[in-house]
Order: sequence, then structure tokens, then C-alpha cells
Amino acid sequence: MSATKPRAGDPPDSEYEDLLGQWSDLEALACTLLARPADVQGLPAKLRQCDRWLADLVAHDIDAALYLMFQLATTSTVGYSGSHALVCAALCHILAGELSLPAHERASLVGAAFTMNIGMTALQDQLAAQREPLTAEQQQAVAQHPQAGCELLGRLGIGDALWLQVVALHHAPLPEQTPLVSLPPAQRLARVLGTIDRYAAMISPRKSRAGRSATDSVRAIAGEEGNGRDEFSHTLVRTVGLCPPGTFVRLDNGEAAVVLRRSERPNAPLVASVLDAHGEPLAAPRLYQTQGGSGPRIQAALARSAVTLELNHRTMVRLGLYAAQRTHTL
Repeated sequence: MSATKPRAGDPPDSEYEDLLGQWSDLEALACTLLARPADVQGLPAKLRQCDRWLADLVAHDIDAALYLMFQLATTSTVGYSGSHALVCAALCHILAGELSLPAHERASLVGAAFTMNIGMTALQDQLAAQREPLTAEQQQAVAQHPQAGCELLGRLGIGDALWLQVVALHHAPLPEQTPLVSLPPAQRLARVLGTIDRYAAMISPRKSRAGRSATDSVRAIAGEEGNGRDEFSHTLVRTVGLCPPGTFVRLDNGEAAVVLRRSERPNAPLVASVLDAHGEPLAAPRLYQTQGGSGPRIQAALARSAVTLELNHRTMVRLGLYAAQRTHTL
């Protein structure tokens, strides 16, 4: 279907401007807190503020949240540590509901996602822009950062023992075959966070490589079928989709499209074509529901580096919500 003008009574432009602005502001706050945590007065309270702010944004519209954070994760390496923390925290918040985590475990998991790399913030930003292999000193710092982060957070007033344990364990080798429900809370949350951390890192670009497509990242973690060796990887695929909102796909008609909304099927989202079969920008996005009918199907996922077009995110978020309001399967 072609893009159509919103009708009277649809949410105003200002709502979308505000949503985009709030995501940008939250990213900036996360970057500030992580860059110099020892200089922040009342760090625990400010991190709890980030959690509440994130919860409000996700509650507003999960698909818009996914769209914006995947665009955030794949378009820039500036302030990588803060952007990565926000993406991981948002995914943890969304997936905590799917896992039916108790409120206190959800809070500990999201807090750990925001701060898991606080022991190497400057180094993480440096590595995102570094083309050369890690030096021996850098490798040692990376290996030690979970425990270093745990100790730093304790000194800065984080009194949540589960939060601190998850930060300390988020890179620890944990049994993938053991059901999550059978693991102690710290190990269960650390396995969730470790999977999300790897997934988000794979889709994010570095100077030394382009980010992978989200589909390739999921398959690298969960196996080719997306439901193999780890039950949480299956939950991740089922929840965000093989091609989540904010990622790019190639359609079987040759067009390149951005995913706007999930559907009942993980591999059949609502998309908006932005490039024609010759790679030329379209005058206006073309909306397609890929899960059925006579429209095009998804042929392959695309890495962000394969699409050079800059998107108007306000327009894309509005289009996605407009279509969802008129399609019962979205």
C-alpha cells in the first residue's frame, strides 16, 4: 500500500517531535553519567531516573522504541558506550515482560544494562573508533571490566546486590542449556544481559567493520533457525522479530525498505520502501505488509551500511503508527 496522509484526529506532529527529542535527551544523559560517574552527585538516583524515563518511552509505543533505538545503534559510533547502554537497557526492559520477571529483578537487570561497562567507558568509546587490534593492555582492561565496574558502582552508592552481581557476571560463561528458571537470579539475569549485550554489539558499527544486519546477529547468537541452543535467544527473536523495527531489508521486488512495525509473525513485519530497485530514493515511502497478500516479501536483511539514505525518523514513526492503527495484525 502507498503512504497516505494521516486523517484528522491522528496524533499531532508535536507528539513525535517530543518522542524523538526525549530519546536523544535520554541518550545524552546516559553518556554523561557513564563518562564521569565519580563526578556525578547522586548517581544512584540519576540512574533510577533513567530507568523511569526509559520505562515511559517504551510504554508509549514499543515498536517506536525499537525503531528509534535500532536506528540509534546502527548510525553512529559517537558516544558509543552511552548508545550501547541505552539499547541494551531498552531491550532488557522489553524482554523482562516477556520473561515475566518480578519487578525487583527487572529493575536490577535494567540497572545492570545501563552500567555493565562503566568500568571501561572511555576504552569502549575508543575501541569503537579503533581500526587496529586490541593491545595487550586493552585486552586486560576488557577482561577485568565486569569486576571493576561492580566495585566502582558499589563505591558510588549502588546498594542493590543483585544489580552488582549481574554486572560482575555479564561476561561469565554460563550454561546455555540450563533452563533460565532453574538458575539463581544473578546467573539468570546475567545470561539474559550477556546475550543482549552480544546482540547489540554485533549490529553496531565500528571503524574496523560495518555492523551486521539484525538477522545475522540473531543467527550468530541463536543458531540458524533462531530457536536452537538457548531458550532466551528464542524469546529475543519472538519478541523483537528477525527483522526488528528500525532495521533494513531487501524486498523481492528489488526495493530497499526500513522495518516500521512488528506483526504476529517474527519474519513478516510492516515495512516502508525508501529505495527503488536501482538504488534511487523514492519520492515517498511505500508501505507494505509483508506477511501476506500480493505485496512483496522480504528477501534478505541489510546492514545499515548498505543504505546511505538519511531517514526522516518523525515521518517513519508516524507512518508506522498510522498503519498499525488500521491493521489489526500489527
